[in-house]
Amino acid sequence: MKRKIIEIDQDKCNGCGLCINACHEGALKLVNGKAQLISDVYCDGLGACLPECPTGAIQIVDRDAAEFSEEAVTQMKMEQEKTIMNKIDRLPCGCPGTMVKVLHADEPAASPVATSVQTPVTSQLRNWPVQIKLVPVRAPYLNGASLLIAADCTAYAHHGFQDKIMRGKVTLIGCPKLDDVDYTQKLTEILTLNDIQKVTVVRMEVPCCAGIAHAVKQALMASGKMIPWQVITISTDGKIIDE
Repeated sequence: MKRKIIEIDQDKCNGCGLCINACHEGALKLVNGKAQLISDVYCDGLGACLPECPTGAIQIVDRDAAEFSEEAVTQMKMEQEKTIMNKIDRLPCGCPGTMVKVLHADEPAASPVATSVQTPVTSQLRNWPVQIKLVPVRAPYLNGASLLIAADCTAYAHHGFQDKIMRGKVTLIGCPKLDDVDYTQKLTEILTLNDIQKVTVVRMEVPCCAGIAHAVKQALMASGKMIPWQVITISTDGKIIDE
């Protein structure tokens, strides 16, 4: 049948992932760093993704396409949720590297008077694992936490990341462009099931990094909680340009 459906210009797409978060039907995903329509049956053709695209890569066209199916969308979402929960359930008994740990970051004493002896640097990491995809939604370190959700490049870009940003927070990291997953659902569960005190989002200035802040915003709204949050943006040369 001929109907209205979205079309994505792969040359214009920058892989930011904002359209994926905007699509309530889950019809889009990142494939090799570009947004793609998974299947015609998942797209209702209403174009909720259009205003979110910063490059104008998406348009609505009339073409032959399979009929939109709400039943297919519901089934897909159920399968995705089941897959996520299966992964979460397997974490504690899987790879030793995914074992949940509460870490106690050392709190250094007040800065001493400058001397020729270099002061030891201590890690501010308070939890393991740190990857958003690996963290169990009921990990013990989440309850009562001040949560830091960071794009993984930020720690490499900003020289004072651990001391100025990580200190006193539970850290979760991810890359909205390279991780083939929408963080919104996982983050919604974390915010809903735990007593999170505050959320700090740290992203790079590049367009694709907007996806991590957008996912947190959607998760906060979906949780129904009034949790204070802020977004810190870091430039590619390591400077904090917005907070």
